[in-house]
Amino acid sequence: MIEAVHRGASDPQLSGIEVRVITAADAQPEDLLSADGLILGTPENFGYMSGALKDFFDRSFYEVEGKLAPLPYAIVINAGNDGSGAQRSIERIANGYPFIRVQEPIIAHGPPDSATLERCAELGGALAAGLELGLY
Repeated sequence: MIEAVHRGASDPQLSGIEVRVITAADAQPEDLLSADGLILGTPENFGYMSGALKDFFDRSFYEVEGKLAPLPYAIVINAGNDGSGAQRSIERIANGYPFIRVQEPIIAHGPPDSATLERCAELGGALAAGLELGLY
C-alpha cells in the first residue's frame, strides 16, 4: 500500500515535491519538523496501530511539541479486523501534534486488491498535488 502511495506522490507531473518513505522504526522527530505533509501507513495489530508507529509517536511528540506547524496527513491501514481501532488511535494522537487530516483513510481488509492500490496511489498523488499547489 505504501509503495502505491509513493508511486502516486512521485508522479512525474508533480514538480518540487520531495517524497521520502521512512519506516516508523527509523523515523525521527527531525523528519516531522522538515515535512510539509505525511501519509501514515500501518497494519492493524490487535485492533490498534502497529507498535512501531506508536513508538514513533511516543519518541517524537515531546520533541516537536510547540515547534511543529500543522501538517496535512492521511492514513492507510491494512486491517485484519475492521481497521476502526487503528484509525481511531492514530486520529486521536494526530490531533495533539497537530496533524490535519486532508483525505479519508483507506482501509484494506486483508491483502489489498488492485482497486485499493489504485486508491492509495490517488491518495498519494492528491496530497502531493495539494502541497505543490499550496492548498495545505
